[in-house]
Amino acid sequence: MQMPEKYLPRDASEIDFDTLRQHATDAMRKAYAPYSKFNVGAAAYVDDGRIIAGCNVENASYGVGLCAECALVGALHMSGGGKIVAFTCVDGHGNILMPCGRCRQLLWENSLPDMIMETVSGIKRLHDVLPDAFGPADLEERA
Repeated sequence: MQMPEKYLPRDASEIDFDTLRQHATDAMRKAYAPYSKFNVGAAAYVDDGRIIAGCNVENASYGVGLCAECALVGALHMSGGGKIVAFTCVDGHGNILMPCGRCRQLLWENSLPDMIMETVSGIKRLHDVLPDAFGPADLEERA
């Protein structure tokens, strides 16, 4: 699929979620989850048309493991930055997962405000799954 210079889908029908899920599934297969055995992969389209992906990485201190969304945002910045326009996340069976609250915040700060995401209850906009989000603009306004 040839992407335009700025990839800004107007609605979910313009997102190839099958391709995005395949990238998330490929990432999930690279997860390092020896403790929970719960592999997770995430993938997203960036506003320049790139696809980025990430997987979860655990460690022996459990609580400081990295979620797949954390790895995905790291990949975003390591590959040139930009803003996420569409997102999906899958478990070890390829089932859609909903990002936790911490990861929704991470996505909020690295996505367009109307980012489209695949959720366990269908396609939604990020601002619908993280209403009244707190972000960098709030810090500036309250400084």
